[in-house]
Amino acid sequence: MQHWILTVMAPDQPGLVERLAKVVAAHGGNWLESRMARMAGQFAGILRVAVAEADSQPLLAELEGLAAHNIRVQVAASGDNPGGQWQAMRLDLLGNDRAGIVRDISRHLAERGVNVESLTTEVRPAPMSGEPLFHAEALLAVPASLSTADLKEHLEALADDLMVELKLGID
Repeated sequence: MQHWILTVMAPDQPGLVERLAKVVAAHGGNWLESRMARMAGQFAGILRVAVAEADSQPLLAELEGLAAHNIRVQVAASGDNPGGQWQAMRLDLLGNDRAGIVRDISRHLAERGVNVESLTTEVRPAPMSGEPLFHAEALLAVPASLSTADLKEHLEALADDLMVELKLGID
């Protein structure tokens, strides 16, 4: 079996996921996991499929042919998971919207070897004032060699500098 990571992007339209699923199934592929979303009229997704080696090239060729339907698919071989021990942590952040919040948080995480496993962000109006609030939720993989207490302390200090509320919890 070969495992492929597919990145899909297209103008949003009904039946898009079905079309993709039909192509995968037509070649005996198994849809293993995915993350997909619609944003500002565009559809984007990433998925992992497994397919028999003999069916890989026909599958990849048909996925490439979806460009005729304005569906762009990029394909990459599935990589190995990084070695080592990791501690899963959840990060929840809320604060007044301003440019640079993701840059600042992600820089501090990267400097400590923390991997961002998933990240969801949005800007929404504050309940009373209607002012834009930035909200982020992330799943982090913290190396076992890094003290989660030290990481929490450091991120809380950064949150004070950014004037955001930050919650960290062990998953």
